[in-house]
Amino acid sequence: MKKTGPTRRAGAARPARPESIDEYLAAVPVDKRRALAKLRTQIRAAAPEATEGISYGVPTFKLEGRLLVSFGAAVAHCSLYGVNGTDATGAQLTELESYDTSGKGTVRFAADKPLPQALVTKLVKARIARLKKASGTTSGVNDVAAPRWRR
Repeated sequence: MKKTGPTRRAGAARPARPESIDEYLAAVPVDKRRALAKLRTQIRAAAPEATEGISYGVPTFKLEGRLLVSFGAAVAHCSLYGVNGTDATGAQLTELESYDTSGKGTVRFAADKPLPQALVTKLVKARIARLKKASGTTSGVNDVAAPRWRR
């Protein structure tokens, strides 16, 4: 007999998607809630102009409408998404060596060992710098740059 994968039982309710970061945090275990609430505060301090919301089911910070960083909880860890292992100048961050990272911009950490404020600040500021560079501006992420033929 061919297996087709897991199926939902009739009438099985899917968990409701959170509408806010507060709702998301209320639904995670207490230890992870504390770590993620601290991370949220750290991100706010590093990027006070960023807006909060939920994107793809996880808490997200956006800067002028563009994804800045996201965070979330898994069974065995917490994660910060949208960052890479370099600072604003492109230099590798040695502080990340003790954390589980992916080449796709994820830093995983244990709930009982949250990321230090200085590291979160470096990661967020580096992400802001990359967004500004990608948009071709230095003052704002979505500033309209002059066409090349006018420069």
